[in-house]
Amino acid sequence: MRSGFVKGVGLRKRPSRFNLGGYFVIDSLTRMDTAFSPAEPLWAPSTEQIAKSNLTRFQHWLSSERNIFLMDAGALYDWSIRSSEEFWSAIADFFGVRFQHAATSVLQQGEGPQQTRWFPGATLNYAEHILRSGPEKTGLNNEGTAVLFRSEFGDSPQREALTRAELLSDVACVSAALKKMGVGFGDRVAGYLPNRPEALVAFLASASLGAIWSNCPPELSSQGVLERLKQIEPKVLFAVRRYRYGGKTHERSRVLAEITKGLPTLRQVVIVSQDGEPSDSDISVAVCSWIDLFAGEEPPSEPHFEPVPFDHPLWILFSSGTTGVPKPIVHGHGGILLEHLKALSLHLDLQPGDRFFWYTSAGWMMWNFELSALALGVTVVLYDGSPKYPDLSALWRLVEHERIAYFGTSAPFLLACQKQGLEPAKEANLEFLRAIGSTGAPLPGDCFRWVYTHVKKDVWLGSVSGGTDVCTAFVLSHPWLPVYPEKLQCRGLGAPIEAWDDDGHAVWNRVGELVLTAPMPCMPVCFWNDPQGERLRKAYFSHYDGVWRHGDWIEISSLTGQCVIYGRSDSTLNRGGVRMGSSEFYSVVELLPEVEGSLVIDTTELGKHGRFTQGHLLLFVVLREKRSLDEELTGRIFAKIRSDLSPRHIPDAVFAVPEIPLTLNGKKLELPVKRIFQGMSVASAVSREAMSNPDSLKAFLKLAKEFHHRGTEDAKYC
Repeated sequence: MRSGFVKGVGLRKRPSRFNLGGYFVIDSLTRMDTAFSPAEPLWAPSTEQIAKSNLTRFQHWLSSERNIFLMDAGALYDWSIRSSEEFWSAIADFFGVRFQHAATSVLQQGEGPQQTRWFPGATLNYAEHILRSGPEKTGLNNEGTAVLFRSEFGDSPQREALTRAELLSDVACVSAALKKMGVGFGDRVAGYLPNRPEALVAFLASASLGAIWSNCPPELSSQGVLERLKQIEPKVLFAVRRYRYGGKTHERSRVLAEITKGLPTLRQVVIVSQDGEPSDSDISVAVCSWIDLFAGEEPPSEPHFEPVPFDHPLWILFSSGTTGVPKPIVHGHGGILLEHLKALSLHLDLQPGDRFFWYTSAGWMMWNFELSALALGVTVVLYDGSPKYPDLSALWRLVEHERIAYFGTSAPFLLACQKQGLEPAKEANLEFLRAIGSTGAPLPGDCFRWVYTHVKKDVWLGSVSGGTDVCTAFVLSHPWLPVYPEKLQCRGLGAPIEAWDDDGHAVWNRVGELVLTAPMPCMPVCFWNDPQGERLRKAYFSHYDGVWRHGDWIEISSLTGQCVIYGRSDSTLNRGGVRMGSSEFYSVVELLPEVEGSLVIDTTELGKHGRFTQGHLLLFVVLREKRSLDEELTGRIFAKIRSDLSPRHIPDAVFAVPEIPLTLNGKKLELPVKRIFQGMSVASAVSREAMSNPDSLKAFLKLAKEFHHRGTEDAKYC
């Protein structure tokens, strides 16, 4: 008997603040989920699906290779956090991770969380695991398709396919070229690139050398790029001079020239061009084209993979930068590899040969997450373009044409499809679609139902949550568990997630701060140029001393482990001590047919003596064309909130605005708007470079001035 489980009955430990104590009995998954969600599930896996899942293979492997018998999902999760060193060692062994030098231990604890080191002494290379083939990759060979690329649907859409052998050869060529440019261990290589195969190849070539990659999407202005890249001092920049989006070509030559002049450490710019255009003459450093990297002497058959320490920087991702200079978040080769293998295989259940597509730009962490699926023998599908061009059915047609098995997208996209009355099941053949992933924002229960009614009744819908900070989703889908509206199926294996109250106590079946009570390998290695770790500590470990606070509101069922995410905790709606996540608000207000979009803020703020000063609850709505905000519509909005949410959360005022301000990744900018209405200047509240639509703030600034001048009575609806 191992781990306290016998005869199929799991004795699950109830997590407390720092350790696990107090067993309670669970007798079956079905009974657990029925107790928490009495309604019928929207989807449940068949016995065959469970039997063929990667997680079942892992479960059997644990029993045969490690003599660890874990009989259900709860038992697996509890073991993974209670015996984290044993769990992550098992992940490395199960997936055949190759260490050139073995680790001296799995986990080396320091004086604080920032001194923790995973697999000290081990060396490996992320790119090698992404590109290699061999008997451990079932059904994989070098002639199999590794990457499919499609450009935006329109007059002349592009389609490219790279076999694994071609991808390996391209990476070898670019790696050799980078080496000739003087790039080596620890150097930074940057991109100003859209989501194209060249970005993938340049990244893997950099990683193979032990260089550190970072990419900025080409829609960013020169100031936005320089705010990020000047911090990390790149030696080489891969860039485009123009890109296509929404049916239009966007010229970036002038912006690129400004970027290169602002980066004194640059030695080389590589222009990624598909039509053989000449290089820019106004770039101040050496310039070559992408094609030049493949000319000349015979390239090596495959790249040399430089062994690097487990925590050696792999890439630098940047925070949204909505309230200041974006934070450069560094992730390591080994931690990212283990986390992504776990999440993509055991939770998303990607199988060798699957076609996996997550709609993303090359500047969002989901791009990095998606690419790791190559290590599983999966075909990765890249798309460069707008999800709404020429219409909202574009991505559904892509799913049909490329026979995609797993389609990942954002909650706002699914909500937009629902709002427009789209019926993808009637507009595209989705017979190969097995699963849909959703992230970026909480997915309302009504949109869950729309998927099962109008997309596919037997699809596995996985709403997931995580962040750039950890470059993963750690509240995840689960191949053994049913799907219920609004609920995320589980906490990820190895992710010690709890909900905490203000006093740092774990709470169950009610909303609390999402915390990680112990280290995970995918936590940032550091922030760049933060040698003492002070910025990192302040960002994650200062709210609860030494414990990671993620900044989301979460509710966790004590019976099933199912979760609900309610949005960011720093934009919480607090009315008379009743706290509510903004996502709950949107799921109600945006059901009204007149409302295209909405944003809600609570201007309550913390005073000098630790007491909250009551503020105003303000609602902003984007209305359908030719609809105005009048007393009748406002009354219906209030009635809907009163009946479906809470009488305490009736807004003090409602405003009609032309558009909702969004980050580059499409997230609503609640906190900056809140700060503007608290009296902060726009420049202090938000960086325009972090926004996709910075001009949208003009309406909010004007409304804030009028609101403070007139008060809530005159601004009941505007």
